[in-house]
Amino acid sequence: MSAARSELILGGQKSGKSRRAEELARAWMTQSPAHSAWLLATGRAYDAEMQARITRHRHDRAERVPGMRTAEVPLDLAAALRLHSQPGCLVVIDCLTMWLTNWMMPMPDAPAPAQDWPAQRTAFLAALAQAPGPVVIVGNEIGLGVIPLGREVRAFVDALGALNQQVAAACSHATLMCAGLPLVLKAGQ
Repeated sequence: MSAARSELILGGQKSGKSRRAEELARAWMTQSPAHSAWLLATGRAYDAEMQARITRHRHDRAERVPGMRTAEVPLDLAAALRLHSQPGCLVVIDCLTMWLTNWMMPMPDAPAPAQDWPAQRTAFLAALAQAPGPVVIVGNEIGLGVIPLGREVRAFVDALGALNQQVAAACSHATLMCAGLPLVLKAGQ
């Protein structure tokens, strides 16, 4: 398994998408002692269960991908990608869905973003196109189920579907994960 120039990994919850991203990072780092990897984590811990989940993910990731560094980036992925992407550094973004949630459904005590969502999305897509190193992006495919009740939830599902399409178009590779198995949607286009 080798890292593509850029890869979008989509799937449902517990489909294996984060594990695949970690495997790509580990493979990248074993190819050369000069290679490194960063994880840009977008999740926020607003309750005890989410804090425990984040702690567990940090521990598990440290065992599976020793040496991969982590930056918590709940809002400004464009700036973080520009900062961390280097020719010898693979950047994993996990995940687009939490990032969009932070923008569209912020918790009441969350700091206000410095710009609006469309501007941030545009800045992120530009940073992705200009990234000098490989980028692996994890996101959820949530549009396969029933149409949700509620205007806000439908708006979120629509926005995530549009974001997934834009990121897939910008990436050289796209993979759908199901039951831990990768289904290649796009390879090197």
